[in-house]
Amino acid sequence: MTARQLGDLIASHAAALALFARQWCDGPEDAVQDAFCKLVRLSAPPDDPVAWLFRVVRTTAIDRGRADRRRAKREAVIAKPERWFAESEIEGLDATAAVAALEALPADLREVIVARLWGGMTLEQVASVAGCSLTTAHRRYEAGIAALRERLGVTCPK
Repeated sequence: MTARQLGDLIASHAAALALFARQWCDGPEDAVQDAFCKLVRLSAPPDDPVAWLFRVVRTTAIDRGRADRRRAKREAVIAKPERWFAESEIEGLDATAAVAALEALPADLREVIVARLWGGMTLEQVASVAGCSLTTAHRRYEAGIAALRERLGVTCPK
């Protein structure tokens, strides 16, 4: 196929091919471009280049549409926020409110609280993991618990 023949095919059919591809994918121009690139790479031109282009655009657009939907599905799953707690309520405490209170804590306080309460770690272990002294870990734990109680409206059960 000569460059002139290819140029004529592009000028006369590219817009219709893009419209044809649009029913299956969001990037129809890419499907059309791929089809023309495949046409150029053929060792011998097809008997009916227009029909061949429509067939290649159709399969390319369907494949691209499927890939787009799979990617969107994967991204939706990954973007879905992971819940901190499996339960909606923990011993009378609203899990949503607890998560909001935890997320509102400064990171250094939250780290100690989660490691101590849900990780079951000793304050010595927490200090080692957080890279701070035992005194600092204890101070962060006390400050974090006090902040959580205040945010959740829970008093200290003394």
